[in-house]
Amino acid sequence: MERGGGKSAAVVAVVTEPRFTQRYRDYLEREKLLDRQHRVEKMPDGTVALPVLGGALPAQHLQELRNRVAPGSTCTLTHLLDPVPSKKAQGCSPAQRLCLEVSRWVEGQGVPWSAELEADLPRSWQRHGNLLLLSEDCFKAKQWKNLGPELWETVASALGVQRLAKRGRVSPDGTRTPAVTLLLGDDGWVEHVANGIRYEFDITQCMFSFGNITEKLRVASLPCAGQVLVDLYAGIGYFTLPFLVHAGAAFVHACEWNPHAVVALRNNLEINGVVDRCQIHFGDNRKLKLSDIADRVNLGLIPSSEEGWPVACQVLRKDAGGILHIHQNVESFPGKNLQPPGSSEMEKERWPYPQQIMTNHGGNGATRDSRRNVLSTATKPEWHRWAQFAETRIATLLQQVHGKPWKTQILHIQPVKSYAPHVDHVVLDLECRPCPLVG
Repeated sequence: MERGGGKSAAVVAVVTEPRFTQRYRDYLEREKLLDRQHRVEKMPDGTVALPVLGGALPAQHLQELRNRVAPGSTCTLTHLLDPVPSKKAQGCSPAQRLCLEVSRWVEGQGVPWSAELEADLPRSWQRHGNLLLLSEDCFKAKQWKNLGPELWETVASALGVQRLAKRGRVSPDGTRTPAVTLLLGDDGWVEHVANGIRYEFDITQCMFSFGNITEKLRVASLPCAGQVLVDLYAGIGYFTLPFLVHAGAAFVHACEWNPHAVVALRNNLEINGVVDRCQIHFGDNRKLKLSDIADRVNLGLIPSSEEGWPVACQVLRKDAGGILHIHQNVESFPGKNLQPPGSSEMEKERWPYPQQIMTNHGGNGATRDSRRNVLSTATKPEWHRWAQFAETRIATLLQQVHGKPWKTQILHIQPVKSYAPHVDHVVLDLECRPCPLVG
């Protein structure tokens, strides 16, 4: 999320001879391509570089500059690796610059500028290359609706991008489709690079959370060499790719039912060079035919992945078991008296064989002290209670699926991010092993 200034990233600039500079500037301003937030720079060979908006200058504009605007001019593109902010840009933050330029434009349309309109401007946003994603809580006043598409061109110009989109609420359709509207531009395809992994996706059709970066890094560091994984909610490859690219997984079965995410996932596997080590299972993972195959299962769905728990138990290896990585949004409201798992009548009905459930809080080589250390990383008691509920429920499911008792052990509870006030996104690493036969 972007909120203010900071060091400028490299920008694209069109290069020509000094005598053609003014013609180029006039044309780029007229076409709304001139980047007014960075200075025109003189190059070592005496030519002049004019910064432009976006990641490249379309070929038709280069042809127009060469053939009509300034025949005989050099007209090449370069990247300014350390662009110098213009005097105008140095004097104010991006939010202040946005307010200044939008207010001037609005008043030029004969609409009085007001405190209501100023309060309705965005204060933060997400930048995806030359596309800016605005939050849902801006540009809601009715006055904006009558100003037309030039409003979005003004916003994009002020913030140094070529495409603009606005986020809405995530659709409750089960496919986690974001309600994103493209305000300016031809498409919503963007690229994001994290930890050396390239993710390409259509931002109007697929979710992407910057807040999950800590969990992606943690997944990338797990010892998965030679292991087979099942990613029950793969999306565009948020965790599938770190498992394959960095953690060294031998193979991943990636499940996803959003067709737009599947297109992006297939592309991302290809561009990251791991397509031969992954099979995509398109459709409802509750109908997944796989079983007895996984060393690890990733359940990266929030607010809860509980509907996928039976399938996770089904795909674990019967002979050796494995580890489940279970995501969950856990509430921790102050003063709320939470009952321990299994204490309510409803929960007792969900666990029909509690006397046969085996949980291992100190086995598998773990001492009581190490068990205490594992839980000490989860500083909120609500996280402990939910983890214990999940452990007990998984133990029941494992016995039902495989017909014999299993040992379960909470290895780790990892906070990912604050999802909302008093709601935390956490991940439970749960080890599940079949009990040895006796006699």
